[in-house]
Amino acid sequence: MSYFPSRPYNVAVIGAASGIGEAAARFMAAEGARVACLDANEAGAAAVAKSLPAKGGESVSAKADVTDAASIESAIAGTAKAFGQIHALVNCAGITGKTNIKAHEVELADFDRVHAINLRGALIVSQAILRHMLPHNYGRLLHVASIAGKDGNAGMTAYSATKAGLIGMVKSMGKDYAETGVTVNALAPAVIRTPLVAALPDETVKYMTDKIPMRRCGELEECAAMIAFILSPACSFTTGFTFDLTGGRATY
Repeated sequence: MSYFPSRPYNVAVIGAASGIGEAAARFMAAEGARVACLDANEAGAAAVAKSLPAKGGESVSAKADVTDAASIESAIAGTAKAFGQIHALVNCAGITGKTNIKAHEVELADFDRVHAINLRGALIVSQAILRHMLPHNYGRLLHVASIAGKDGNAGMTAYSATKAGLIGMVKSMGKDYAETGVTVNALAPAVIRTPLVAALPDETVKYMTDKIPMRRCGELEECAAMIAFILSPACSFTTGFTFDLTGGRATY
């Protein structure tokens, strides 16, 4: 199977310096996409871009801070200048905030920080890339949400609330642009083996994996392959949808 049969196929990855974003960038470059590695960690994004296979052409990188609209506009403009049309973008930026605490213990400053990246940042990214994609009558926009946005995770009020909001935003945007050739979707993973997960308390990870019928974490390669499909031309009749990647935890 070839995910990107058309050449060139240009993909931007926000959060490409590590975790799911890095895995997605590597997978799609190996499949022949030309990849822009965007991240608040500018040096990390540049290192990943430099190491990618150039099957689809040379990769580029730029700093992209989702809390700063000017930063995102600059990163998108720079990618468009380097590649021309940006066919697809996946937004992997996200933080958990403080975890393993009950709702009445949540600090407003921490909630605001999580909201600024997970939800407000997703809107900033969406607005910037949609303005680029709409004139081309084609685009694939994907936001990485979480099963926490569907089910809610105990001790993770800020994270669960912002990921639920992200899923709602995607549902609305999918309908807004359904006739334009631009699709807007979300991906809801359960716990995936990433540095973010490794940093969580053991009891939080156990809580999440105990709910997975397959009784394991998802792997980065599994996540990357699903992202590649959703961003590909083949995923043409799905929009406003949240794809499941939960080992059977979510069946809706």
